[in-house]
Amino acid sequence: MPAFVTLSGRSVRLEPLSLAAVDDLVAAASEDRSTYAFTRVPQGRGEMVSYVEATLAEQAEGRTMPFAIRWLHTDRVVGATRLMNLEYWQGPMPWPPGARSAVGEVPSVADIGYTWLAASAQGTGVNRESKYLMLSHAFETWQVHRITLKADVRNVRSRAAIESLGAHLDGVRRAETRGADDTVRDTAYYSILSSEWPLIRERIHARLGLVEAA
Repeated sequence: MPAFVTLSGRSVRLEPLSLAAVDDLVAAASEDRSTYAFTRVPQGRGEMVSYVEATLAEQAEGRTMPFAIRWLHTDRVVGATRLMNLEYWQGPMPWPPGARSAVGEVPSVADIGYTWLAASAQGTGVNRESKYLMLSHAFETWQVHRITLKADVRNVRSRAAIESLGAHLDGVRRAETRGADDTVRDTAYYSILSSEWPLIRERIHARLGLVEAA
């Protein structure tokens, strides 16, 4: 399974998610929650503990790499995000079809998702830099073939943020899942390929003022 890492930029540090961050995450999630209409965000300490424990269990299987987002300007944890749905294409094909293959050290493809931010950190560049740090790690350290990003088709703000990265809209999957508002959700799927990353990296560099990832 992938080694735990901390990813550092100019104004953001992505720290491995742990139970030690629960109280900080509760404080972040307790700001204006009206911004979470299309995003499931744990509410209260009990839900946050369950959220972190479930995420760490998935990490132990090598299927996700979750982070707490620390905003360095304020030295506060202001949300969470993760590299997830990690797939490993090394070795023999799993059999029977659909069987879960053994994990390896380096994923072949991944999603970026389950991102949420405190209201005070939204619209500040924290989200863009967090995405940049994860994209850099995935494409340059893991050398993945593809990163997938998804959003509720109604979530205009999230979709605009994804599109501003330069991600390609692959299409909309209708009735894809249950939405955060308990409706049946259509989901917009976006992707970035390894061949597209160098140009997208330069584009994000320009927007972030050439932030460097550790």
